[in-house]
Parts: sequence; structure tokens; C-alpha cells
Amino acid sequence: MAKITIDGKTAEVKDGITILQAAEALGIDIPHFCYHPALSISGNCRMCLVEVEKMPKLVIACATRVMDGMVVYTQNEKVKKARQAVLEFILINHPLDCPICDEAGECKLQNYTYIYGPGHSRFDEEKVHKPKRVPLGPNIVLDVERCIMCSRCIRFFDEIVKDPQLTFIQRGDRVVLTTFPGKRVDNPYSMNIIDICPVGALTSKDFRFKERTWNMTAVSSICPGCARGCNVYLWVRNNQILRITPRVNMEVNRYWMCDYGRFTYKPVNSDDRIKSPMVRQNGELVEVEWDVAIEKAVSLLKDVKPDEVAVIGSAYATNEDNFALRKFAKSVLKAKYIDFLSHVKDGDEDDFLIRADKTPNSTGARLVGIGASDGFGFESIVEGLRTKKFKVIYVMDDDIVLNDEIYNLLDGVDVIVHATNWNKTVEKATVVFASASFAEKEGTFTNFEGRVQKLNIAVLPKDVEPYMVYKPRKFGEARPNTGEIDKSKLALSRLFKFGTQFDRWSSGERRNVKPSWWVISQIASNLGVKFNYEKVEDVFNDLSQTVREFKGLTYESIGDEGAMINLASKKVTSVEI
Repeated sequence: MAKITIDGKTAEVKDGITILQAAEALGIDIPHFCYHPALSISGNCRMCLVEVEKMPKLVIACATRVMDGMVVYTQNEKVKKARQAVLEFILINHPLDCPICDEAGECKLQNYTYIYGPGHSRFDEEKVHKPKRVPLGPNIVLDVERCIMCSRCIRFFDEIVKDPQLTFIQRGDRVVLTTFPGKRVDNPYSMNIIDICPVGALTSKDFRFKERTWNMTAVSSICPGCARGCNVYLWVRNNQILRITPRVNMEVNRYWMCDYGRFTYKPVNSDDRIKSPMVRQNGELVEVEWDVAIEKAVSLLKDVKPDEVAVIGSAYATNEDNFALRKFAKSVLKAKYIDFLSHVKDGDEDDFLIRADKTPNSTGARLVGIGASDGFGFESIVEGLRTKKFKVIYVMDDDIVLNDEIYNLLDGVDVIVHATNWNKTVEKATVVFASASFAEKEGTFTNFEGRVQKLNIAVLPKDVEPYMVYKPRKFGEARPNTGEIDKSKLALSRLFKFGTQFDRWSSGERRNVKPSWWVISQIASNLGVKFNYEKVEDVFNDLSQTVREFKGLTYESIGDEGAMINLASKKVTSVEI
């Protein structure tokens, strides 16, 4: 351990760490552009200059190791003048693009200029002009004039994904960031360089010019793109998700996520969303109220025999949804046939983040019992459809139509389906429950390693008011049935920070959707079995008391980074497609 003093604060820190890291541990902010905790130290921006006693000149905090007895100053006049000079040098050729730059509000250069920079420019000459709006690949646009040559993007490709795709050419004020000849930036993790770019040089084609960051609310969630379960923020404006960015979790995805995961919000905003429950009338699916749809499902299920119904859960659904379905299937329907589809794409994985299992909760579905017993799996269900064994097929949050044969076989049965988007199974349904997407409900996923992680409401359903979701909660106050998100965990827009229930919160669409556990509990109640589920915690507490692997875990104890459970060595018996 080394005893050091930074701006009058004395503490013991680990040997070998840098001054910048020691300052962060003490809660002291040292400005920096090129430093990133996951990348090698390049030391080329010079923004982190500090003064160290007994050293002849200022040193860069990102590359200078601490020593016992070291005394550091990060805010004296000498340091402030150096920072001002560094910023003035950077700004000489930097374009005044802030009013049209997507990075505004998140830009380190903008923030540091406001805090440390000169109040005016002494540069009267013509700025150096460089290429603008350069498409680097399918997802990224480069503005070379905005680039401050921090080299973060270059180091990310070199060191993290081991796929060099960018470099600097030329020298001095003519330096240009570019791709290698004949290459384009198309790595499956390429959009991470947008996140780590400290300025607006690298922007997303998908998000470009959509919205200002301060007008969006960032909600903590989990990526549904694969079994990794990357921690993310869902950025919402007018009740639409506009982008997804990674949220730091050193145990799951560290600072990163794949490009595919960034687009998993598209189905939530899609035009093919199912916006209300539906019942088939005169051969057509017609939107109805929830009580009508539930009553119709009850009428189809109340006299069905255990051998006449098949239940299909989902690796896309939460632990709570799958547990409620399993409980319903076994305690109410007494069903024998219960399974889920496993969407595995062999070969579409790597040693970094991407998993071949393209669902977020196959582990959770398996653990809560949504898996086939011998002879009662999905293949047996299809065989039962062929022999006209079933009267009702109950499907939750998946499309079971894998081929034309299954599509045609569903003509002979009543199909009850929970769905977020229109699909082939919905086309054959007698009753359709409008299911809340991963962004419209609370709940948990269990990733492939056995880490249970929380979802939060980001897109508001019809019956959830914003002031209910985002209001601060007093100590001891019960959570409302609609669910509540801790305000301290959000990057709130100005409206969500200061708005009240009397304000017009959003002009965006509010869909009449419900989490599947709620729908199932209502059907069970109408069939004479009370589940007593009023909020998602009730379902999870029932789950944790019932399923061995979840024993001792509470909803509150999961926290922001998830909680590990002890995985049993159960084999996944669901059919793979």
C-alpha cells in the first residue's frame, strides 16, 4: 500500500495504480479524454496533467504510478492553466457543431470546455477542414473534423475484439482517422466505439439526429438478444425506445455489448405490435377488453381434460411469467404436455459476449419447470396435433409455427396465445393476449451462467401512469401494483425529473398490454384457483420458495448487478430449432 495525498486528502491506496485511479477512488475527478479503464494507457490527450511535489514539471495522471509519500495537486493555478491550454489547442480546429451534434449533452469536450476551458477564442485563422459524414460501415458515421485523436476506438478494436479496423494517417494537424485500405468497420461489436468516443466524431446511423440526450430517460434493463444478458440502458422519449447502450456490469458484459443487441428495441416500436387483447369473432380477430378475452379463454379451458391441452412456455419470457405458467399448467389444467422452444443458432457465438442461444431466459424457463418430461415435449405435441388429440394449445410469448405443417394443424384446435408482435401462431389464435414486451414490465431473466437480473418498465403501458412509475418512494412505502422504478437509478429527462401527474408527459402511444403472469393469474382465479399475485414481487417470492435453485433469494436482494444462483445439472429437454 502507498500513502498519498491528493488535494489535501490523504489515503492509502494499492501499489502500482495510477494517480488518476487513486483520485477516482478518493472521489476526485481528473479530466481525461484518452484514458479508459478497459484499454491500455496511451497518454496522448494531456488533459489529465497534475502537479506532483518534487517533480520538475506537470505529469499525466493516467500514466504516472503512485509512490508512498506522494503529494498531488489537481486544482491549483498551474494545473488549471495547463488544462486551459490543452483545451484551447484542441478547440483551434474543432468545428462549432454543438447545436447539431448528437454527442451534445454527453460530450467530454463540451463539459470540460465549460468547466476548465477559455471563455473565448484567440484563433482568427481558417480552421483545418477534414472529411465529414464518412460512412465507416453499416452502422457508424465518422466526422473527422470532430476527432481529437484520443485513439480509444483504435485501441478498442486492437485490444478488446482483436480485430484491427481503424488507424491514424498523416501527422500534425492533418491527422485523419480512417479504416485500413479496402476494409470497413463491420465488426459485430463496432458500435461500442460510439460509446467510448469522448466527442461526436463517431455517431450511430440508427440514432443520428433522433433526439437530444437530455430529453430522454435512461432506464436500466437487460438485453433480450441472447443468453448473455448484457446490462443495458433503454433510452426513451415519447414512450418510444430510441436507442440501447451498455450499462457497466463487470461480472456480465463489463463496458460492452454487441451491435445486434442494440437493435433489439425495434420489435417494441414496430408497427406489427399487438396493442390490445383480441378474440376471434366471425373468423376475424377483433380487439376487445381484457375481461372479455379472459372470459373467452376460461370458457375454452374450463372443461378441457389434462390430455386435451398442451402448454408452451417461452425462453423470451421472464422467470415470473414462466413460473406462473408452470403453476397454472400443473395445478389448474393438470396438463401433461408442457415445453418451450430453444432458439439456438449453432456457430453464431464467440468467446467474448455473443451466445448461440438467442433467447434471454432459457435457463430460467428450464429451472422453473418449463421443460418436457419424457414423451411429453414439443415433438409429442406436434404428433398430438396430427392425431387430433388436443382441443386447446396454450402458447406464451413465442411463435410455435416452425413449418407449414404446424400452421395447418392449428386449424383443428383452439389456440390461446400471449404475444407482443404479430406472428404465424397469432394468425391461428382464438384468443390473443397483448403481452408486455421486456421494456414494458418488471421481472427477471436468468442468464446462461445462472445470474438472475432485473427488468424495469421503460415504455409505459396504457394503465401505468408516469408519475406512478417514476415518483420517489418514501421509506417503508409499498410499491404500487403497476411497479415502480427507483428514481436514483435513472438518467431522467427534464420532464421526468420535474413533472407531476398534471403535466402532459408524452404524446407517444400507450398500448393496452399486460405481463403474462398477471393474465395467467386472472384466468386461474376465474377457474377457481387463487394465485394471490398482485405485483411481480409476489410471483418471484412464490418462485423462490418453490424452486430449489432460487431458495433464499428475494426480489429486492437481486440489486442492479444481479444475483447468482446455484445451477442444477438439469439437461435442457426442450426442442431446439
